[in-house]
Amino acid sequence: MTLKIRIDDSAPPYEQVRAQISEQARGGVLPVGYRLPTVRGLAESLGLAVNTVAKAYRALETDGVIETRGRNGTFVAAAGSAAQREASAAAQAYADRARRLGLTEDEALTAVRDALRAAYAKG
Repeated sequence: MTLKIRIDDSAPPYEQVRAQISEQARGGVLPVGYRLPTVRGLAESLGLAVNTVAKAYRALETDGVIETRGRNGTFVAAAGSAAQREASAAAQAYADRARRLGLTEDEALTAVRDALRAAYAKG
């Protein structure tokens, strides 16, 4: 695993760690089951505060990219499993809400496309 933190980057260090690990896990560079360094170990190797790396790991776990197995360590999770389930649930909730609001399917899709464009343009 190779991570590079750029001090001059507009993204905070924890977000750089989160984004790079997520990209490497989803891209297959870090295979499912790969054991990540400890929070303390990664913080030391990157010259970051322990809390910075811990924040990145918490976000990655929430996103379903990694899973912590207690004292056994932190590992890359099965790709897409938790993330796909969460995205499907959010999509279903949105579809139900859009229908209750009286939006047509085209109006609901337009709103989603606009939101996705805005979200992915930031990244």
